[in-house]
Amino acid sequence: MNDFSVKSVLKKNVMTMALFGIYVLFVILAFLLKSTNMLEPSIVSSLIEQNAYVFVLGAGMLMCMLTGGNIDLSVGSVVCFVGAIVGLFSVENRIIHMPLSVPVVLLIAIGVGVAYGSLLGFLIAYVRIPPWIATLAGYLAFRGLGTQILTKASETNAISIPSTDALGELSDIFSGRLFETDWGEINIPCIIMGLIGIAVFAFLTISARRKKIVKGYQADPLWYVVTKLVLVSLVILFFTVEFSFDGGMPTVVLWILGVLILYGIVTEKTTIGRHFMTVGGNAEAARLSGINNKRVMFFAYFNMAILTVIAALIVTVRTGAANSFAGQEYELDAIAACIVGGVSAYGGAGTVIGMVVGATLIGVINQGMSLIGVDQNWIKIVKGLVLLAAVVFEIFSKNSKAKASKTKTQKEKTAELEDAIAKAQEELEKASDEALNEDPAVPSAENVVTTES
Repeated sequence: MNDFSVKSVLKKNVMTMALFGIYVLFVILAFLLKSTNMLEPSIVSSLIEQNAYVFVLGAGMLMCMLTGGNIDLSVGSVVCFVGAIVGLFSVENRIIHMPLSVPVVLLIAIGVGVAYGSLLGFLIAYVRIPPWIATLAGYLAFRGLGTQILTKASETNAISIPSTDALGELSDIFSGRLFETDWGEINIPCIIMGLIGIAVFAFLTISARRKKIVKGYQADPLWYVVTKLVLVSLVILFFTVEFSFDGGMPTVVLWILGVLILYGIVTEKTTIGRHFMTVGGNAEAARLSGINNKRVMFFAYFNMAILTVIAALIVTVRTGAANSFAGQEYELDAIAACIVGGVSAYGGAGTVIGMVVGATLIGVINQGMSLIGVDQNWIKIVKGLVLLAAVVFEIFSKNSKAKASKTKTQKEKTAELEDAIAKAQEELEKASDEALNEDPAVPSAENVVTTES
């Protein structure tokens, strides 16, 4: 049975349409109120670069939430702590008089993530400490540790990392541009990468539909697939052109794409991804089916810690300094990106694509309202309302699906009952006819005629 309908498509993509509408609205308001062009290449690039941490942290938060609506409150503080560690060992300061090489600094940062992820995963999965309590402890402890390190190392409670020091090498990894050109000059390598991305997306989309048809599975109509392909290609082309006029493809975009593609494959195509969904949907059923729930929980938070280290490196390199204010409210941005993007607050449902839409929407609200001069407090109010609206929409959508499923089940049961009654009536009539033909006490018409003769 093909359940495809335009109504279901619109309902499924409501947040994507909201993102497009809000972006267009801010483009118009920024131009009318502040004479600012939000389509300018530098502004579009900053939208991605300033929100890179949300995409990375959102991927990790997605995996945590899939296990049953669990979250990690410590990510912002860990970003601060890792940034402090990177700054401490990268430049000469009051504690370290001999800076370490970039590879060693990166190994230390990754080691922090591995150690914290292992400890946090163990406490949550095996000691069974509730995730919000364990991560709240990390939220407090790592903010204090990061601040303490920066206070001891610098009089300003911040460590600046000049581009001539370690930051110069780190920038090549986490910042800068690929095949950089002057601003306003079209970057040909960037355009080529964008066209390759469009070609790969088109090939994968068409191949996936063809495989479904060959295997006899339900496939979306061709017109819908072509429409989606055109729209996504236009979005890729838009960002490609914007990046090309802003000096080239930002290095951080490759990190974002790498993380999103990896976790998209994990959640949609692998067994471990299905395990996360199953544990979040029904933990007891998952355990009875042979899934190691403790291992799933452990890897969810271990993975979150590793992605937090990556986000910390991206933020530290972009700002060029480590300070005690780094990472503030990052955990809230990651959670909001997931919820707004359709990740279930109860676990068991959510996609990387949805999280990307949510993260982009949060970024557009931040940038758009800042450009038109809205106070930061009002920006927080609007983000809170958007988050609340997303949760309300999820609840209504869930109730609507449950009601539709119940109605469908009742109709199916009614139809089955009617079929059973009809078959019973046919069997009864057939049995009655056979009984009349076989009973000797009931004379047939032929015997009656012979007797009368």
